Amino acid sequence: MSLLTPNPGLIFWMLVVFLLVVFILSKFAWKPILKGLKDRENEIQGALDLAEKTRAEMAQLKSDNEKLIAEANAIRDQILRDAKDASDRTIAESKDKAAIEGQKIIESARETIRNEQALAVSKIKQEVATLSLEIAEKVLRRELADKAAQEKLIADLATSARLN
Repeated sequence: MSLLTPNPGLIFWMLVVFLLVVFILSKFAWKPILKGLKDRENEIQGALDLAEKTRAEMAQLKSDNEKLIAEANAIRDQILRDAKDASDRTIAESKDKAAIEGQKIIESARETIRNEQALAVSKIKQEVATLSLEIAEKVLRRELADKAAQEKLIADLATSARLN
């Protein structure tokens, strides 16, 4: 039973050793341990603050990127609208120029047709005149084949000349 009953001398020395260990630990070990824990706590808090700051910066960067993307999309849309407007203007100008050129070509063709028509009429008149002279010559030769017919024609012409 001596194991279950405490000895007062043993309790005294255990208390003295315990107080000595507590004093030595408080003098030499607890301050560095507490300082190390405080440093570690400060490092963790600094890391948390840095993480929070980084998260805020990332949110700001994301917001800035979204704004830049929106601006880029707006600029792209404006460029596409300007290009379409320029294309439409170019097409309209080309159509106008083509219509003007077509009108000029049509006028030129009409003028050419008028000139060709006038030339053809002139040639036809010349041919008619030539044919008329040839026919008149043949008729006169036949009519004036005898001398009496010639004298009668001259008399008729002289009579009609005096009347006019």
